[in-house]
Amino acid sequence: SMTSRKWKLLERMRASKANWKPGDLKRLVIGFGFDVKTGANHDIFIHPRHRFLRGTIPRHTWLDKAYVEDTIKRIE
Repeated sequence: SMTSRKWKLLERMRASKANWKPGDLKRLVIGFGFDVKTGANHDIFIHPRHRFLRGTIPRHTWLDKAYVEDTIKRIE
């Protein structure tokens, strides 16, 4: 199910912050109910009910670990 898949993805990201792509983070935040908007160089995610919960996902091939850590914090 989608529910268990998002949790499994979150667990895998918690276990290792390296080697993730922007699409992986996008899938994760959408799974947890965030809206994703396309910006110039980044995608911006915002939670519709908690507008202060927001973050950015750059469009590089591979993500810096800091983006993965930051996104996990927003979800938690």
